[in-house]
Amino acid sequence: MASSLVLLGANHKVAPIEIRDKLAVSKSRLPEALERLISCPEIREAYVLSTCNRTEFYLVGEAEVAGKRVREFLTTVQGITTGQLDSCLYQKMDDDCVMHLFSVAAGIDSMVLGEVQILGQIRESFATASELGTIRTLLDNLLRRALESGKRARNETEISANAASISYAAVELAKRIFGDINRSVAMVVGAGEMGELVARTLVDNGVKSTVFTNRTLAKSQELATQFAGMAVPFDQISAELRHVDIVISSTDAPHYVITRSMAQEALHARRGRPLFIIDLAVPRDVEPSVDGLANVYVYNVDDLQAVVNANLKAREKEIAKVKEIIAQEVFKFSTWRASLDVAPTIAALRQQAEEIRLAELAKIQAKLGRLSEADQNAVNALTLAIINKMLHRPMTNLRVAARNGRGRDYVQAVQELFELKKE
Repeated sequence: MASSLVLLGANHKVAPIEIRDKLAVSKSRLPEALERLISCPEIREAYVLSTCNRTEFYLVGEAEVAGKRVREFLTTVQGITTGQLDSCLYQKMDDDCVMHLFSVAAGIDSMVLGEVQILGQIRESFATASELGTIRTLLDNLLRRALESGKRARNETEISANAASISYAAVELAKRIFGDINRSVAMVVGAGEMGELVARTLVDNGVKSTVFTNRTLAKSQELATQFAGMAVPFDQISAELRHVDIVISSTDAPHYVITRSMAQEALHARRGRPLFIIDLAVPRDVEPSVDGLANVYVYNVDDLQAVVNANLKAREKEIAKVKEIIAQEVFKFSTWRASLDVAPTIAALRQQAEEIRLAELAKIQAKLGRLSEADQNAVNALTLAIINKMLHRPMTNLRVAARNGRGRDYVQAVQELFELKKE
């Protein structure tokens, strides 16, 4: 019986963060997971994709055994209970498995529609599995097709266009004001998670340099080291406003961290240069009247969320186009996979014909006498041409039958008609 393509996993749609934490397979433990799975004789190939939003096991082998093996690993190694597992684990087979992975790669199965990080995560896990030798022909082709689906979705549609997160929305707005942030200096006020995320996005998009400040200087210094920036004391915010171009503020202060008077003083020294402020704090860090000053642009978390929501609606309109691309790629993979079913029979048929040809040539060689090299080549070419023409139609029909889902029926018929050895 041919091996099945099996997927078992859980994602943000079916499992809360508490369970996803237990399911997650870290990079350091990925080799152990793959080796445990592939050690089972009934499992021929194994691949694991584990991110903050999903953990999925892709296996080639006997479906029932594959399912048991994954459950065993999750309960004994990952420490998740059977009850927790039953509440969230999904299983998909063959074409459904392929469709799912291609949707993940294309970004339409993600928490943030059209997110691009997943492609890199698939590629990194692919490299690990390849190095460990746990993937072969089937999963290798599947993953390459998945990556191609993801690239096509982003190149041929707008599924990943525009900001779909607060951090990217902030950078998008900064680019609208400055055009190019490669010459801009940013200041991050507060060492919270959101401020760090926006800072990372700014750095990834080429901001010239970053200044960090926090009530606890040590935390600022940590971020400065992480992003190759500079840390300054919290009481120097007013002075830094004279020099920086972009400010990201996200503290839990009970009062305004940036006041109108601070901004006015800074504007005199800025000589008309615009100041872009992102206020991510609730309650707000920036005095509302600051937004009324000339050349000062203030955006709060609600403003950014409105941008994100608008962009997500635009992305949603691209889903139908992405699904069409996925359907095309699934068909290509399924066609290729179907050809694998008939390939051994085609090879056996050709080998049988070649053995007969060579045997008959050996028999007739004595009767033909000593032939010149040119004549020998001509006889060899003639017999090869006859064999190729005789086999062309049945081999073509075998491939067509495979694409139409009738490959196994044709394989059985050919094996019986030509008495081919069954593997």
